[in-house]
Amino acid sequence: MAALTPPVWVSSQQAAAAFFVLPHTRPEATVTSTVISMTTSASLPTGPEAAITTGGTVTDRLVAANEQYAAAFTDPGMDARPVLHVAVVACMDARLDLHAALGLELGDCHTVRNAGGVVTDDVIRSLTISQHKLGTRSVVLIHHTGCGLEAITEDFRTELEMEVGQRPAWAVEAFRDVDQDVRQSMQRVRTSPFLLHTDDVRGFVFDVKTGLLREIDPA
Repeated sequence: MAALTPPVWVSSQQAAAAFFVLPHTRPEATVTSTVISMTTSASLPTGPEAAITTGGTVTDRLVAANEQYAAAFTDPGMDARPVLHVAVVACMDARLDLHAALGLELGDCHTVRNAGGVVTDDVIRSLTISQHKLGTRSVVLIHHTGCGLEAITEDFRTELEMEVGQRPAWAVEAFRDVDQDVRQSMQRVRTSPFLLHTDDVRGFVFDVKTGLLREIDPA
């Protein structure tokens, strides 16, 4: 029996597979393959057991990945001004791959993310710096279906106060109607006295099941 060739690893951002084939030189030879492993980021342990299976903490894993990234890194020669002069405000939800969903490349935009993608005072701070100092003009707001802020209320602040003995100064910004919350966020941007450009502000809801954006009428 012929010796097996060494496994060939095929990897992508989310999956890795190992397989091998029996070498053959005759046309009638049968080629077989066996999948040894197939994992995705979503299937990896996320609790304390993750540190055991990966040989360290999640942060250790990220640092190791950065070392590999840096080894092949070359300076793209960009400055801090976004090429498309746009700032995107979106939810921090891990299911939103904004660059892929919007066809963006490195250097195209500013990205501001928080829980819910709502426009808070801190978002206005970022947008103000983005417009005044870094030349952006357009603002795109993106909420999404199945947002965690639809499942909680402002009572969360009371729960925290009872747990830690101090009431947070910030609002939860929970909501029940995602469309209406997008409209509220658009209104906050358009009425801010600190922003230079409020004529091109558009809001959307990203469907986490289909990947499609649905634009929200501001009226």
